Amino acid sequence: MKLIRFGEIGREKPGVLLEDGTRLDASGFGPGYDEEFFAIDGLTKLRNWLARQGASTLRVRKSVRLGPPICRPSKIVCRRLNFRDHAEESGMEIPKEPVIFLRPHRRWWGRTILW
Repeated sequence: MKLIRFGEIGREKPGVLLEDGTRLDASGFGPGYDEEFFAIDGLTKLRNWLARQGASTLRVRKSVRLGPPICRPSKIVCRRLNFRDHAEESGMEIPKEPVIFLRPHRRWWGRTILW
């Protein structure tokens, strides 16, 4: 099971992608996958909900747009793919390991801003 969100930009609903490729609407379970969802062991609760409700849950067509699976993340962990290029451009030594960093995020006038 993979977490998905589907629908129009800014109006995505939670869903799940099953191993067989079936997309299920999980909006009957709750509002979405955010920090609170993970804090309350939401994955276990979602699996239990699917075991009870999965057969009667609406299917999501493959033509429906998928958005980011996690809504309102407070931080994003990034791995710089082009760290070699950045090091060469700045005249620095090429790192021996990939650079990993956090990007905190804020909301400003309804827009998500990455700092």
